[in-house]
Amino acid sequence: MRQPTTKTFFFGFVAWAFAAASAFGMCAPGHVDVRGDWGSARFNVEIADEPEERAQGLMFREELAPSAGMLFLFPRPQPLSFWMRNTLISLDIIFLDSAGTVVTIRENAIPLDETSLSGGPDPLLAVLEINGGLSRQIGISVGSQLRHPGMPQELAAWPCAE
Repeated sequence: MRQPTTKTFFFGFVAWAFAAASAFGMCAPGHVDVRGDWGSARFNVEIADEPEERAQGLMFREELAPSAGMLFLFPRPQPLSFWMRNTLISLDIIFLDSAGTVVTIRENAIPLDETSLSGGPDPLLAVLEINGGLSRQIGISVGSQLRHPGMPQELAAWPCAE
């Protein structure tokens, strides 16, 4: 009998996480939901909403679970740029506007690279970091919508009360 590979386990887990996203359907501080024409997904997130937490980010981590990420929340909309200083794993850096709409995705950011990765000139309010390459595998793209109670609900394209 053939033993499951790590790749099989990974894709099975990711499929379960995406199916669970619609089943849970509610906003919670430790989760973000993302939806688009491709379907929906839920990630368990750590929140970085204080300057020290945003500066630390995912530095020095050697791994990130497939259904995990970090949500960076900023106090006001502003142009945002990130880099990969001291970050040991490849990440997709997903930039969001005040409505929680994906504006820019920097896929497979290179570990330890200090090149500035801009979200663009428009004011942004949040950034979601997930494993590198996962946004393409799932289908997350510009225009996808993120739901989280830390986003301004009065502006949200996908509010928690929905």
